[in-house]
Amino acid sequence: MTQQPFELPHFYLPHPARLNPHVEEARAHSTAWAREMGMLEGSGVWDQSDLDAHDYGLLCAYTHPDCDGPALSLITDWYVWVFFFDDHFLEKYKRTQDRAGGRAHLERLPLFMPPGPAAVPEPENPVEAGLKDLWRRTVPSMSADWRRRFSVATENLLNESLWELSNIDEGRIANPVEYIEMRRKVGGAPWSAGLVEYATAEVPARVAGTRPLRVLMETFSDAVHLRNDLFSYQREVEDEGELSNGVLVLETFFGCSTQQAADMVNDVLTSRLHQFEHTALTEVPALALDEGLTPAEVAAVAAYAKGLQDWQSGGHEWHMRSSRYMNEGARATRPWERPTGPGNAAVDVRSLLAASGAGRLRAYTHVPFRKVGPSRVPDLYMPFPLELSPHLDGARQRLTGWARRMGILGEGVWDEDKLAAGDLPLCAAGLDPDATPEALDLSAQWLTWGTYGDDYYPLVFGHRRDLAAARLTTARLSACMPLDGGSPPAPANGMERGLADLWTRTTADMTAGERRTLKEAVDTMTEAWVWELSNQIHNRVPDPVDYLEMRRQTFGADITLHLCRMGRGPAVPPEVYRSGPVRSLENAAVDYACLLNDIFSYQKEIEYEGEMHNAILVVQNFFGCDYPAALGVVHDLTTQRMRQFEHVTAHELPQLHDDLRLSQEAREAMGEYVADLRNYMAAILHWHRSVPRYRAEYLAGRTHGFLPGRPPAVPFPGRVAVPAPGTAFAALPRG
Repeated sequence: MTQQPFELPHFYLPHPARLNPHVEEARAHSTAWAREMGMLEGSGVWDQSDLDAHDYGLLCAYTHPDCDGPALSLITDWYVWVFFFDDHFLEKYKRTQDRAGGRAHLERLPLFMPPGPAAVPEPENPVEAGLKDLWRRTVPSMSADWRRRFSVATENLLNESLWELSNIDEGRIANPVEYIEMRRKVGGAPWSAGLVEYATAEVPARVAGTRPLRVLMETFSDAVHLRNDLFSYQREVEDEGELSNGVLVLETFFGCSTQQAADMVNDVLTSRLHQFEHTALTEVPALALDEGLTPAEVAAVAAYAKGLQDWQSGGHEWHMRSSRYMNEGARATRPWERPTGPGNAAVDVRSLLAASGAGRLRAYTHVPFRKVGPSRVPDLYMPFPLELSPHLDGARQRLTGWARRMGILGEGVWDEDKLAAGDLPLCAAGLDPDATPEALDLSAQWLTWGTYGDDYYPLVFGHRRDLAAARLTTARLSACMPLDGGSPPAPANGMERGLADLWTRTTADMTAGERRTLKEAVDTMTEAWVWELSNQIHNRVPDPVDYLEMRRQTFGADITLHLCRMGRGPAVPPEVYRSGPVRSLENAAVDYACLLNDIFSYQKEIEYEGEMHNAILVVQNFFGCDYPAALGVVHDLTTQRMRQFEHVTAHELPQLHDDLRLSQEAREAMGEYVADLRNYMAAILHWHRSVPRYRAEYLAGRTHGFLPGRPPAVPFPGRVAVPAPGTAFAALPRG
């Protein structure tokens, strides 16, 4: 037998796997079904021995231990279909690098998942035949909302196979952030989560899209995929020439050995499971209270969460048994470990507490306000030129008057010196160098409002650990953006007054849909500020993946992207913005901006503000390394995100244009959108290099905390400790 490329690590898996008693029924049914659909002899992909060796009946019996026999058989058929699709796509299109054929194959599959009663085409291959049969048998018992979500997850799973095919064709290995995002889609775990709902209970539609439920699904997905990457490395990388494997991605990014990369993948996997548990135990109960879920709805969410947990344990047990994967040495052999047997995952109590427990506790041991010295700013890769608006000086002069009229300078958080040190008009002048004076003013004011709010939340609510007041403030801010053209409530402070003013002026000529999208973008940002406060209250340094994804929201990226897209008009079809390449392009640009902000603001946030939401600190905490090492990782990731932006622009966007048969007008509009994103990154880097806000000498000369004698105004009288005249709250602890 070929030697394994690395020793499998010790996996964090606190819940033992259980086996569904209907396993033999599912095995027999799925074998007959696969033959009926044409997936076995004659398919050119599988024969009976392949299906027997993979044992998808065992997989589903482990991952869905409590459903009845018919449900288990149907779920098993779905898994037979999805694995057959994967192997069929490999044989027919990946090995031959037939992108055109793969695209044509994928374009037909959504036709077999109609949202309602509709005729479907005659199947032309086993993949189409299987999907037609499964959709017909599954959807009658599920709601329209579930059908929509499951259909989207299935299409993502299918369509992102082209991303893998493109990377194989180009010999390109993804960067870690790109890989995690794309693996969720092509790996199929969000799709698996939909089948968990089928087996347990549907998630109520009104909370299905909320952060807690999204994080449960995403942490489940990441853990499933990373676990699979460890077990399948030998087959995928060494046999199939696959480049989409987390071990290979980290091995390449860090330039380390395969064993070191495998251990890091397992560390990320463990962190994602910790995040799952944290969300399930803290955020989901709060969501149930906030949304007023009924007892039946609470029970459905709990059953779903338990089903995802069962899937983790059962999926691990199946990987240890299936001949499809590298699993030699995966079972525990040390004498203090509990003996293993069919249906029972190994539990090594000592290793579990020593390794996983130490990692979990480390996230809660950050000491705020540590002296770290000036931020070290490396040479950041920026291939795009900077352009500045000629109206910059006028915007600077007008901004102070606007901030004063809104009340932003009278709440004890900012004064004119702090406003000037931020110099937000400089950033706006680079974001849109062709803007009119009026448009430049509006852009600078939006940036000022968002930056002020980002400072306001931790200072006003963080040191008092007043999450309830922060949530009420967030709800009031949302009310300042009426969708029906009505009047917002009377503003209680500068934040509300500023947002109401910006909303009225920005949305005057917008359609209802555009207003709704902008409101959602602002709500996303303010709700992300509450997420930061929650972590501060728990004194918890966030999980690396959760941090990067939430960082985009706290940075207000959705607002910027929405306003950029509006300028393109109807020339660009909506499906272009929903496509994988465009989302990849946008996320790469936003991550570059977020990470460089963390590099410049490290001293300001860690030493002067007691902050824990900084990528360098997150890396330090996760790897247990020092500041220079963590800075090196973040710097490398910043470079990789920029290179990904360049790659998508040069290779994936032209292919997308051809695939979607875009008009010349739409292609030109997309070219302008790419130019906007280039300006976005160049402007933000130039702004950070230019303003005093992050410089050590400026920070050393400021009073940090509330301004002397100027208490903050909040819409909840009596809830704020008011400083005595002439005093200041300096270095207030924030969690």
